[in-house]
Amino acid sequence: MLTRKQLDLLDFINKRMQRDGVPPSFDEMKDALDLRSKSGIHRLITALEERGFIRRLAHRARAIEIIKLPDSLAKPGFRPQVIEGSATGRPRESQVVERAVERINALDVPIMGQIAAGTPIEAISHKTASVAVPANMMRSKGLHYALEVKGDSMIDAGINNGDVVVIREQPDADNGDIVVALVEDQEATLKRLRKRGNAIALEAANPAYETRVYREDQVKIQGRLVGLIRTY
Repeated sequence: MLTRKQLDLLDFINKRMQRDGVPPSFDEMKDALDLRSKSGIHRLITALEERGFIRRLAHRARAIEIIKLPDSLAKPGFRPQVIEGSATGRPRESQVVERAVERINALDVPIMGQIAAGTPIEAISHKTASVAVPANMMRSKGLHYALEVKGDSMIDAGINNGDVVVIREQPDADNGDIVVALVEDQEATLKRLRKRGNAIALEAANPAYETRVYREDQVKIQGRLVGLIRTY
């Protein structure tokens, strides 16, 4: 998912281009995002370009072209429960009936990109696909989204590389919850939350990975794990 700053900058550029027909200056971008220097804007612009949202045109001042927008801008506004599927073998009749009933009671949830269960990686915030999730997996009210897991740092919690995790969007969580955490508005990761006074520890479920500790203001909770979908 795009970081909050990247999304804010893309939104600002898009609105200014729709209003004026030209993109804003770097100084205007800096002021709009309340950054101290233009170097931060350069990094955000580079990140948006690398992810295919914008293109800078050579030899032209203030020349930025928007190529695409994430759905959030284009359209206004634990041990996990595991759903397993098998690509081989013939299912029993009872399994076929169960899956048919589950599909009828399923809800489509957008897959919003990838999330690291290991070294933090950028997540993307535009819909790449959708997945059918049983309604009973989303008993709590609120918005839900899904992410594809990359890495093995949560393997001892039953979360493997390639699994799809179902996340309830919420800005906070309890001690011990597995959460999507955005670190310093730059990197998103899937970890177990531990609150230690004014600090937050993001704990792996694999002894090969160390627990990372941050100040409270360095971490934003993006959601809590409510389910997991695995295919073979």
